[in-house]
Amino acid sequence: MAQRFGWLLLAWALTLGCNSAQNGRSRLDPALTAFVPPDAVMLTGVRMDEVRTTPLYQKLLANKRLTQFDDFARRTGFDPRTDVRELIVTSRGADVLMAARGAFNVRESPKGVVKTGYKGFTLYTRGESGVALVDNSTALAGTLQVVRAALDRYKAGDRTGPSGLLARVREIAPQNQLWMVSTGFGDVITNRIPSDGNAANFGRILQSLENMTVVADLRAGINGYITGTCRTEPDAKNLGDAARGLVGMGRLSVPQDESELLRLWDGIKVDQQQRTVKITLDIPQDLVNRVLDKWGMGVSRPVAASWAGESHRPESTLRPR
Repeated sequence: MAQRFGWLLLAWALTLGCNSAQNGRSRLDPALTAFVPPDAVMLTGVRMDEVRTTPLYQKLLANKRLTQFDDFARRTGFDPRTDVRELIVTSRGADVLMAARGAFNVRESPKGVVKTGYKGFTLYTRGESGVALVDNSTALAGTLQVVRAALDRYKAGDRTGPSGLLARVREIAPQNQLWMVSTGFGDVITNRIPSDGNAANFGRILQSLENMTVVADLRAGINGYITGTCRTEPDAKNLGDAARGLVGMGRLSVPQDESELLRLWDGIKVDQQQRTVKITLDIPQDLVNRVLDKWGMGVSRPVAASWAGESHRPESTLRPR
């Protein structure tokens, strides 16, 4: 259990909280938020230019734990390991759109990829998936329906976006390299939870969330928080109790000769106040390194695939320079 929960913790931090006393506003790139649909229920942001400088990323890269991104780059045209500066992933439930800022160019289309024009933009398609080159520094990926809808809104001058979610993002302290905000827990995540056993029970508890925020700072370990507001106070109590139970089971699963790993669970605090549950993470870099060395964790293919939209993963001719 400790191994599985520890893997989930690190994977979540990589794909998607920094509990700072400093008040500040997140830096949102308007070139990316321009493509966020107004009915989005979840936004995830990653500042890859800053993530690449963190000790966690450098260790994963040195240990060749990021090779799964080869497939990610091949299918989307975005390679987070190189010149992609920033990513925003938006979800309306079943639909997922990825917008990236970086340095993109076009190479000869490989077999099976069709290059077309769409309302003045360059579109590369394979099957029902596509990648749109908005300009040399902005690209979109997703199903053709989702990508075209984003381009239609952009061409029409629609920049409204989900005002509530964007306002919450702007309140996130700017030193965080990763963030996620949602209304509810989001089907994108709950659909991946097993439908039976204890995991299913936990999934039903998560469905009680009205909104959630996750932010992370990886400059010195994993520092962050996850907050969620439930529909009722009893729902919040159930969620808080379930989270404390997971931490307790994690502590009990630590072998006697690995007592140092208790610090991992000591760095996870759960607090419930009325309808709000907050999980604070404070895991130092030396412990992160030890966990990585012991369990050999990296970014798994399912995690990378989820960034690419799972079954709707577009092939592309776009590659960062």
